[in-house]
Amino acid sequence: MRASFSRETLALADTFTIARSSVDSEDVCVATLEADGITAYGEGSPVKYWGESVPAMVEALEDDATRLVGADPRDIEGVARRLRSWDGPQGAKQALDGAVHDWVGKRYGIPVWRLLGVDGRLPPTSFTIGIADVDETVAKVERAPGYEVYKVKVGGPGDLERLEAIRSVTDARLRIDGNEGWSLKTAGDMLPHLRRLGVEFVEQPFPAGDVDSYHGYRALPDRLPVLIDEGCKDLASVAAIGDYADGIVIKLSKCGGIREALRMIHAARALDLQVMLGCMIESQLGIAEAAQLGSLADHVDLDGHLLITSSPFTGLELAEGRVELSARPGLGVSPERAR
Repeated sequence: MRASFSRETLALADTFTIARSSVDSEDVCVATLEADGITAYGEGSPVKYWGESVPAMVEALEDDATRLVGADPRDIEGVARRLRSWDGPQGAKQALDGAVHDWVGKRYGIPVWRLLGVDGRLPPTSFTIGIADVDETVAKVERAPGYEVYKVKVGGPGDLERLEAIRSVTDARLRIDGNEGWSLKTAGDMLPHLRRLGVEFVEQPFPAGDVDSYHGYRALPDRLPVLIDEGCKDLASVAAIGDYADGIVIKLSKCGGIREALRMIHAARALDLQVMLGCMIESQLGIAEAAQLGSLADHVDLDGHLLITSSPFTGLELAEGRVELSARPGLGVSPERAR
């Protein structure tokens, strides 16, 4: 087996602003796995607010990937157990987990979603609208027509004005994502307006560690459901979230890959929690990894590849606001250029 790892820079179509940062590009780690004449790929994104970086991911994988994959890449569960116990970056786990799933799917000639025994049809994806002034917010929506759902980043000045402006130009469903940028008072003041504007739910309004605010929010009358992103890492996070929120957001870059995400979905269902599959800024390769599980989710926010001008991998389709999986073996995407 041969494994190699590289950095890929993804250029954004527009500056992407959330409550805590703005970026014009993002780096991801691409893993290439070669064995028995099969070449497979996986991608991982660094979780920057955990201090992860692509160079550190590449270094960790170069040191340990051979041991983590083991003698037989078909042993997906064995790889998953070793990844869970490994102290490397979560994004690095995602990249290697994705490459192993891609390799096994190609080895047996079936798409990964078939390998997992799930339906390949996803719910409509939301399209994310970053924080901007009102005019630019409206322009972002108008430049991205045809989506059934828009997810609006909030936590900056003029949140209500921006939401009002979006509602004036579209009847699409709306969700909002605070990225830990609101206070309990802000949420309480905004609730009647969010109801009036038809917002479906709120993602991570308060800091992950401020559990008191989440409990306070649950006591508010006529509240909207809350889904937890920054406070949700892996399977060990799920049970506690059931005490103070209504659902979880699963990102493979945080949980470490497809196998751990599947365990989280089963745990959430046992606790009657909603499940949304989310993403970082990723290419079609990284999005394809999460999309294999899309039919098991209530909500899908897999639009990272739609926000970039780079196309290092291709193979996913978008029809009527839905990410469409390929029927090709493995993850169903391939390099746009020879690597």
